[in-house]
Amino acid sequence: MKTASRKPIGSHRRIVIKIGSALLVDRKSGLKSAWLEAMSADIAGLKQRGIEVLVVSSGAIALGRSVLKLPSGALKLEESQAAAAVGQIALARAWSESLSRHDIVAGQILLTLGDTEERRRYLNARETLNQLMKMGAVPIINENDTVATTEIRYGDNDRLAARVATMAGADLLVLLSDIDGLYTAPPHQDPNAQFLEVIPAITPEIEAMAGGAASELSRGGMRTKIDAGKIATSAGCAMIIASGKPDHPLRDIENGTARSSWFAPSGTPVTARKTWIAGQLAPAGELLVDAGAEQALLGGKSLLPAGVKAVKGEFFRGDTVSIMGAHGREIARGLCGYDADEARLIAGRKTGDIEALLGYAGRSAMIHRDDMVMTATKARETIGA
Repeated sequence: MKTASRKPIGSHRRIVIKIGSALLVDRKSGLKSAWLEAMSADIAGLKQRGIEVLVVSSGAIALGRSVLKLPSGALKLEESQAAAAVGQIALARAWSESLSRHDIVAGQILLTLGDTEERRRYLNARETLNQLMKMGAVPIINENDTVATTEIRYGDNDRLAARVATMAGADLLVLLSDIDGLYTAPPHQDPNAQFLEVIPAITPEIEAMAGGAASELSRGGMRTKIDAGKIATSAGCAMIIASGKPDHPLRDIENGTARSSWFAPSGTPVTARKTWIAGQLAPAGELLVDAGAEQALLGGKSLLPAGVKAVKGEFFRGDTVSIMGAHGREIARGLCGYDADEARLIAGRKTGDIEALLGYAGRSAMIHRDDMVMTATKARETIGA
């Protein structure tokens, strides 16, 4: 396979780095301080080149076990949550102190599954991430293991990191663990297994190499990394799987001294995100628009309140709604910028009336064009959605 399309790490705009527990924490000695210092130096090097960096860091439970001196073996749910509560403080402090030596401020964000799957919470989390990066800080993200249960959690930070990458609009996701990349078969089982440096697309054959899409025996390891790849690449974000064992893994990947598997992004971030909006979310309501607004949407414009004739359903800001054209057919879907009650108040009104009606400035668009995808065939042909 050719590697010409693979971009060096330093040429990306925004990078999410996922770090596995075993890289940060030793069960006997606790935090691997030297490794963390080296990783912070790599991050500082990227920041100096104008690259925004987000870190999804595992290790809270492992570090908490070390601090609390818990015995080895499986933990009960309440024990894991207690370990996470203790370990997360130590983990955040370690990251903050290490990055501060490079004059970088760290910001802690703890997420649950609902924070990335429910639209309103998703938008709030996205805005927090964007604000931290605007201020030059590095978000340090982890699953909130102190409250997450088996039924309502990610359970691994590979998929969480992929969700963060799509949420933040990253163009590269780097998964660092003790695995250096994807092989055609488990290398410890098959001596003829071949290493794959470039994966143009995640096909059923690629999934089979990771253990199959529904294998009960592959709940972690490469399976979750391929799942993460499907999330990230479908949103236009490239992904790298590499070993994080060296002291400077990012530097080694970029200078070619460490091999890694690179997964090509499918399409551009905007196009893929709009596809996600159209196909993955169930509309919570409907906005009926007039003919003028319909033509404006076909021309690639945002939906303004003035063009909305009626609002149906109960939804919150950030929920997906259908946009219905003058003939009663769906022409688009998007993430609404207002709650349903607010949308009803300002429907049909000019932008200048919003503040008086709502009591605050509000947003000029009911649905911004970046949060919208045209679903009607004519619309797709018109603007290439």
